[in-house]
Amino acid sequence: MSGLRVIPTRRHGQERLYVCRTDGRNVAWYDREAGRVNLLSEDLRQDVLHALGPFLTGPVAVGPPPVPTPAELARLALHPDDDLAPNRPGEALLIALDRDPGPAHRLRPDPRRRALDAEQTVGRALDRLEGAGWRTLHSVPLPGGDRLHHLTIGPGGLFALHTLHARGQRVLVADPTVTVGRQEGQPLLRRLRADADRASYALTAEVRPVLVLVEPGRVEITTAPRKVRVLRDTELPALARLGGALKPADAEALHAMARDRNTWAGV
Repeated sequence: MSGLRVIPTRRHGQERLYVCRTDGRNVAWYDREAGRVNLLSEDLRQDVLHALGPFLTGPVAVGPPPVPTPAELARLALHPDDDLAPNRPGEALLIALDRDPGPAHRLRPDPRRRALDAEQTVGRALDRLEGAGWRTLHSVPLPGGDRLHHLTIGPGGLFALHTLHARGQRVLVADPTVTVGRQEGQPLLRRLRADADRASYALTAEVRPVLVLVEPGRVEITTAPRKVRVLRDTELPALARLGGALKPADAEALHAMARDRNTWAGV
């Protein structure tokens, strides 16, 4: 059999190499840490080992995988093009800047780059929570061109996080308006609640909205935001202390559902 391709991944602290057919279906995966090649079909043993040849290190066990969890089953059935888990923080902005970097010389910094810096800062902080049982997806696309900057799922529940670059500036929050520095205020909290409601509909579970202010100077909240949590980026580790909402198996199942692009098509 020809046409097998090897796709390396590293998620949740585990490094794996998935072997896929040309149509994207997985036929095997190589777990480096366990030293094991898991075959979904014994008939493909030689083809899989040939494709993995350049990547194998030391002796490996080869055979059928252990009984998969529901999350693994969902992952194996998911086409790579529909898998949102590999998205980087700010994925949509990275693609937009790659397609149209803008003029080489600008009088003012490109606001997209400030937004990207904010999303990457928050994304790194969220990814560090994986050891505490949290799973995060970045740049989740919604119909109509909207997106969730980050969706994090863990013991404390589900949160849709929107990042806002505010380095050194005063931020005024008066629900539903958020004003940064001397800019005109925007009804941002209304949008956050709407996006969280769309995510709740897609996942059939409550998703709570969070506004994350990245490196703000002074934060003033004159009207308590309805249903929206407002955090500084330095306060994100506090999410790891939340618990009691989801069991690990439930969090994994919701993450498996959320990483499928098709989950979001009808919202």
